[in-house]
Formats: sequence, C-alpha cells, structure tokens
Amino acid sequence: MYAKNTWEKYANCVNDVMEYNEGYKDYISKNKTERACVKDSIRLAEAKGFKPLSSFDHLKTGDKVYVINRDKNIALFIIGEKPLTEGMRILGAHIDSPRMDLKQNPLYESEGFVLADTHYYGGIKKYQWVTIPLSLYGVVCKKDGSVVDVVIGEDENDPVVGISDLLIHLSADQLDKKAAKVIEGENLDVTLGNMPLVGEEKDAVKANILKLLKEKYDIEEEDFISAEIEVVPSGKARDYGLDRSMVAGYGHDDRVCAYTSLTALLDSEVSEYTSCAILVDKEEIGSVGATGAHSLFFENTVAELLLKMGIDSFIQTRLTMARSKMLSSDVSAGVDPLFVSVNDKKNAAYLGNGIVFNKYTGSRGKSGSNDASAEYVAQVRAVMDNANIHYQTAELGRVDQGGGGTIAYILGNYNMDVIDAGIAVLNMHAPMEVVSKVDVYETYQAYKAFLKNA
Repeated sequence: MYAKNTWEKYANCVNDVMEYNEGYKDYISKNKTERACVKDSIRLAEAKGFKPLSSFDHLKTGDKVYVINRDKNIALFIIGEKPLTEGMRILGAHIDSPRMDLKQNPLYESEGFVLADTHYYGGIKKYQWVTIPLSLYGVVCKKDGSVVDVVIGEDENDPVVGISDLLIHLSADQLDKKAAKVIEGENLDVTLGNMPLVGEEKDAVKANILKLLKEKYDIEEEDFISAEIEVVPSGKARDYGLDRSMVAGYGHDDRVCAYTSLTALLDSEVSEYTSCAILVDKEEIGSVGATGAHSLFFENTVAELLLKMGIDSFIQTRLTMARSKMLSSDVSAGVDPLFVSVNDKKNAAYLGNGIVFNKYTGSRGKSGSNDASAEYVAQVRAVMDNANIHYQTAELGRVDQGGGGTIAYILGNYNMDVIDAGIAVLNMHAPMEVVSKVDVYETYQAYKAFLKNA
C-alpha cells in the first residue's frame, strides 16, 4: 500500500511490532562496531542452523551458509530451488556508522589531563559530538598475534569518556564562527583522565592511564599502532516518545537495515531463488578497501559457492551476479517537522509510512546514484502490493539541497537490478538517531516478501 500510515495496519497486533523492536534495540545497543555486528550476526545465524561455507564439500537446495571477511563483513545464503546461475535475491546493508577513531599515536598529556587524539569517520556535524558520554570500542592486535577486545563505557559500572567544549561564559569568539568551524576536527580529542601516578615526575597522568590499561588489558602504548579503537556514544537504545512509538539510539544508519535484512533472511524458508544478505563496511567513507562494497569479497564468495556446486567459471560467476536482484538496504532522510523546507514534501520519507524506496540518491544531478530502472521499480511495487506491505518513495532532500549515496551503484555495476530500500531516520549521522518502530517492523516484512517473491 503506497504512502499510508502503517500503524493503522497493526492496530490489532501492535505487540508484534513492539516485540520485534526489543530485539533490534538489543542488537544496536551491544553492537556499536562492525566487528561486533559480525560476531553477533554469526551467533544469531548459527542459532538458525547456518554453518560456515568452509564446512560444506558440496552445496544443495536448503543449505544455510555464511562467509565472513576480516571480521567486518558477513554474507549469508539460503540455497534456493533454482540453479544459482539463474541469480540470487539479495539484501545488502552496511554496518559501519559515523564516529571517531583513535589515531595510531593517540595519547598525550596537557594541562594536567590525558587526552586521546582522534580522526572522525564519516560525515558528521562535529559540534554534536561534544559534552556527551562516549565509550571506547575495538581491538588491539599485538605483535605476538593475540587480539585484545576493548569495551569501556557500556557496563553501568564502567567510566565513560568525552570531548569537552568551551563554557558559554567565554564563548564570544567561538559563537561568531560558522557551525562547521565551531568545533574543529583536530580538537575532537577524548579526555581519558586527570589523576597522576604517584612518584612520576613527567607526564604522570599519562603514566597512570597506561598503568590502568596494562593492568586491565595487558597493552602498552606502542600497541595502539596496531589497534582499531572507535569512540562511540555510550548507553543503550531507548524508546522515544511518550507513546513509545520510536527508537532513539546510535547507529540506526545503517544497522537498522542490517538487522532487518539479517533477521528477514534468518526467518525465511527455502525460496525459488537463492536468498542472500550481505553486511558490509566502509560505506560512510566511500565503500572502499578490502571490507567495503567495492571489494571483490562478495564476487569471490559467489564464485566459491558455484565451485561447491561443480561450476568453475568466471563468466558464470559474472552472469550469476547480473541475473540477481537486490534491495540496497539503506536508510533515508525522514521529514523533520522542524526543518520541513529541505524536502520536496511530495517526494519525501515520513516516519510511520513504512519502507522507503529511493529510485535514486546522489547529489548534483543524481551524481553517484544507481537510478533504478522503471521496469525494476514496477516489479518491486508488485511484490510489495501482493504482500500488503506499506511503502513510500522519496528523494534525499530537495534538488541542490545536498544529497548522499549508498552501495546500490556498486552492485549495479554488475548489470544487476538494484534499488535503495530502507527506513526513514531523523537526526541522521548524529550521536542519537531516531526511527519509527512500525517502519522497522514493516521493513522486516518487506525484505521477507522480496526474498520469497521477487
């Protein structure tokens, strides 16, 4: 059903919506990095009978398999009734979100404080990230090959860290700056401590912090060279609104589509075509590198699936990709009642109106977009209407207002049918984003319908 409020559909079974979102809140509350998302996705998949591809000598209809890449990507498949070479039905989302990353040589002492130097990741309004509780998540990889998991700030007994801001009383010059310059990127440094180590004369506060890290994690300062420590908002996702109709939390972009894609696949039965969900990294910085959507990981994985079906052919791998259909599961900008003017209201996404289809995203004349074909849009419309799915269509803001991109065009380069399909978000890229619970649930239902009937 097109552009209709979705809460009315679930008036008699609203508990289904609420219960599903409890699982989602748990997922984003404890999975604030790509590595954590992959690890938890494996746990959920194995509970549904999925096994590593490496455990199969031969693949057949009904097999449930997954493949991981560098602990930051995961691709999951349910082998369908038709030969894989006739194509797949794919849900593709990204599991990275805007944040700050500690630099490789982060620690320094200044004015009696120890701070950690950071480099922000993805597009952010820098002023939104100061004076809020932050946590440290990630891994430290030591020279002996051991890997230390670091999570500081999430347990209620943990300390939190943060980035300070200038007090209002002394802010006359700061407040004359443009918003983009009020907080400089090089000043997004995280405060770690203020207590000196007794007996130390030079950098005594830093010495104390290093002592604490050594005692708890057995890491040295030099180990930060081979570490990936992300600075993210601390705390759990919460119900938002007096009616509990929304979820407020960090990382909805794009873990809300990752979770709905993952669970849609895990809850699906064997379909005519092979079903797939792939969760990728690095979308927020261009989908580059070995774990981004530009990587050959997914293509190589499809080639390996075919090999385990007795097909060793480069051209069949490429044709399998070209014959596939995909929903690029990524969020859309929801209309904010305080900032309506940035949208074309006829072509905008509204919270509560179900899954959002973006025929194109991009900016400056659709630059960088996939721009799905009209024929494929019609096919997707038919699937949604036949399954009684509430959906809407949108652009990412008014023409020349701004814009953004997704991974859709990357898979489209295989000559694959792809369209962006996801959930409307308020406060996108902020430390606290907001989504509608009914949109989350309806998107989960839409993804299941696509896997079964597209």
